[in-house]
Amino acid sequence: MALRVVRLGSPRAPGEGLRLGTVRRPPRGVPSGRLAADDWYDVWLPALAPSPALVKQAQAAAADRDWVAFRRRYRAEMRAPAARHLLTLLAALSRRMDLAVGCYCEDESRCHRAVLRDLLREAGAELR
Repeated sequence: MALRVVRLGSPRAPGEGLRLGTVRRPPRGVPSGRLAADDWYDVWLPALAPSPALVKQAQAAAADRDWVAFRRRYRAEMRAPAARHLLTLLAALSRRMDLAVGCYCEDESRCHRAVLRDLLREAGAELR
């Protein structure tokens, strides 16, 4: 059993399990009945997405120092009790079942899911 960090909309890996969308908004133009069938996500979990203001900061991050600032602010948001509880829950579930979390960004190195991967590892998640 393990947790994967994926790009939403990409083909599912064999045995990937439940896919959670850690994004602020659903994909544009995709009917809600097609989200799982089209490999977006099975469950929407926006509580682990960066705030709208932080999403704008990430999209504007050109220099490495901008990205470092984004990472620091996203980590601060994820220290809120509700986010911490979700991270702990996902870490526990990763030891009992296969699941995946993801975002739409093409480049994981400039996406909140890279930070989310670290946060989940720190929470004790079993990662693939």
